Amino acid sequence: MIVGITGSISSGKSTAIKILAKKKYPIFSADKEVKKLYRLNSFKNKIGKKLKFKHNNNLKNKIKLAIIKKPILIKKIEKVVHPIIRLKMRKFIKKNKKKKLVFLEIPLLLESKLSKHFDIIICILSSRLLRLNRYIKSGKDVKLFKILDSKQIKKNKKIKLCDINIVNNGNINMFKKKLN
Repeated sequence: MIVGITGSISSGKSTAIKILAKKKYPIFSADKEVKKLYRLNSFKNKIGKKLKFKHNNNLKNKIKLAIIKKPILIKKIEKVVHPIIRLKMRKFIKKNKKKKLVFLEIPLLLESKLSKHFDIIICILSSRLLRLNRYIKSGKDVKLFKILDSKQIKKNKKIKLCDINIVNNGNINMFKKKLN
């Protein structure tokens, strides 16, 4: 069974994946795959050219600042990143298709219209204020949170589009119980 995990920014998707990984399930994290991409010079050159940066030093910070100034740049970045991540996702699913349970954490699963790849979709939900506080606590920018959050499907629609909805407004132990 192929299970997709999605949810809004800072809702607890990565925490859910960490909990499930301890149970030895095959896990795919789109966020982790994107982080790996940013370590590759070939990718940094490609994204740097796409955004017309002169140098690729400190690329992630440059991108964050550019998005804050011009949110439309997200689309340009997605056109480079998403096809690469989708290919990695499909390869992971193919490699693990005979496993009883396989989990994929895909933040923009619904927004990217990837539902057809999953037998079950779990949405991790948290209040906007709690998500904002988590985001700030991790050292990230409030403006960037607002921009990224605005690009996601609204909570009520996500609830309707997902098979299972797990609210993550409490502590880690409550969240673990809900995931079991």
